[in-house]
Amino acid sequence: MPLNPGKVSSISTHSLLLNAYRLGVWQPRLATPSYLIHRQNHNSSQTFLKSHNSPLSRASVVSVASSVTPSTEVIQEVDKCYNKLDLTFENAREAFKSKTNFELFRALLVLRLCSVDFLVQQNQRILQLLRKTLGPTLFKRILKSTFYGHFVAGENLEEIAPTVQKIRNFGVKSILDYSVESDISQEEAEEKAVEGIVGDQEIPQAVEGVVDEKTIEATHQRYTVHKEFGDRRVDVINARTYFYTSEKECDKNVEVFCNCIDAVAEATRREGFTAIKLTALGRPQLLLKLSETIAQTQNFFKALTGSTWENLVLGKISEDKFLKRLKEFGIKTDSKMVQEWFKMVDFDDDGFVDYYDWGRLLDENKELTSMFSVLNIKTGKVEPLIQNLSQEEEQEFANMMQRLVHVADYAQEKGVRIMIDAEQTYFQPAISRLTVALMRKYNKNGGQILNTYQAYLKNALSNIEIDMHLARRENFHFGCKLVRGAYMDQERKRAKAVGYEDPINPTYESTNDMYNKCLGRIIKEREERGVGQVSVMVASHNEQSVRNAVQMMKDSVIAPSERVICFAQLYGMCDQISFSLGQAGYSVYKYVPYGPVEDVLPYLSRRALENGSMLKKVQRERNLLWREFKRRLLSGQFIYNVPT
Repeated sequence: MPLNPGKVSSISTHSLLLNAYRLGVWQPRLATPSYLIHRQNHNSSQTFLKSHNSPLSRASVVSVASSVTPSTEVIQEVDKCYNKLDLTFENAREAFKSKTNFELFRALLVLRLCSVDFLVQQNQRILQLLRKTLGPTLFKRILKSTFYGHFVAGENLEEIAPTVQKIRNFGVKSILDYSVESDISQEEAEEKAVEGIVGDQEIPQAVEGVVDEKTIEATHQRYTVHKEFGDRRVDVINARTYFYTSEKECDKNVEVFCNCIDAVAEATRREGFTAIKLTALGRPQLLLKLSETIAQTQNFFKALTGSTWENLVLGKISEDKFLKRLKEFGIKTDSKMVQEWFKMVDFDDDGFVDYYDWGRLLDENKELTSMFSVLNIKTGKVEPLIQNLSQEEEQEFANMMQRLVHVADYAQEKGVRIMIDAEQTYFQPAISRLTVALMRKYNKNGGQILNTYQAYLKNALSNIEIDMHLARRENFHFGCKLVRGAYMDQERKRAKAVGYEDPINPTYESTNDMYNKCLGRIIKEREERGVGQVSVMVASHNEQSVRNAVQMMKDSVIAPSERVICFAQLYGMCDQISFSLGQAGYSVYKYVPYGPVEDVLPYLSRRALENGSMLKKVQRERNLLWREFKRRLLSGQFIYNVPT
């Protein structure tokens, strides 16, 4: 199912790029693409307080009072689900009801091996040695009976369908992911990172005339390729990495994503999700360049207006103040050039700048270098922020955007929702803006597109505030997946080496606090906008975070059927959370990987490393598994038939 091999539609593609860019400075008006080849007041909460020292103490749970008037049916549903759920997550019989005795034994074996540090650290070498010694056929059989069988659902749709149906019988839905990953050396990865540096590396004079040199250089370095950090897999065990090889390879990734959408539509009857990464759809350097453009423009307007970026985006600077700041820089606001530039500024009836309406160039066929511009206060001319792009680079930008819209259109046609994964912070400004631009287009009638927010970032809450503000103003559904984050060690090392502020919260506790604040703020938005306007996926293996979310649902009288809050965990991990939630009636998903045995070895390696790094959590899960396994044997259930 390939993309159109002909020339891409530059009007539609440039429109999407511009919209995404505006989301970093203002907000989008996404043009509809013309191409698509791949068609085919309630009682107070029941306390679960055991003691002041209990991990289930109400003091440890963030509550959000509800201002939405619930119906009797909603109240009853909330109470029923809440009372049925064991918030200790220690009911092993309920949690592992879906597993056969063999699956319990396999889980015990796999998790035990994951606690052996030597095996975990040397897992890739051991797997290669076993493959060479046993031969591909026997190696595949053994792996399917052990690690592969525990963490991966199957090789293809035919194999994964029974697993998807089985866990659905116990209230757990599926997020399907084709988990084939590149297996290249670190040297190859570093070389690929510096191949084809995009555009001119010089800082535009227009920015230099307003922003201080230190800020400009720090921003430039942050969003510049650094070869020593070219292998984005280093210090990352929770996320997949795509490396750019060619435009044809990116087209193949589109086909993979579309095939995965087909699998979700068929295996889950359109109730599941699929996840995509934008770095799979084009040259990552393009995202770097776009991210720097967004960041430098933010710097420009911060300096120009003397206001914080949040104030600018939230429309808290008046027209008079804006004009005054321009005059302080010696800009003649009545000049023709400035007037042309100033036409992009729109003012609401209350006299405040509306940054969401800047840059109405959606239907114009313009190159990127002419689209992303700011005013040079020294010359009075409008100058581009992205300079000296070649025609090939312009085409690669267009291709990348075409692929993104292509996948989003296909998912909508198939009735499958999409989650855009978060990536490293130096890519994230571009990724986030593009994702919100997609939300602006596809979320008019529900949460078709979900953006991912990483709670370990210092600016996580402010990013959510800004995007929810846009969704409210533009009247589209705000869809969010809330995670802790996957790149902490790598991000900190890069920030220290390159010389910019560490973007990560200082402590584990501060990340937990940020996670709860973000979730509470999203629930508050639901109360302000009403039912059906906001949704969040609590993607977490942290039991306390899940308890907090459940308690917020109780306090705010949010029924699981309202689809405001759902939960998600990885297949093969934290079943005591997923299946307890599912059988109590909450909306919960498993992130279900699939793919050929040989091709998912890098994924299995990451799962081994991840479990090896969380010994305390893994030990708890092993204890629960052993408790249920022992109970069955002692009660004579040597053959256990999974209920249907």
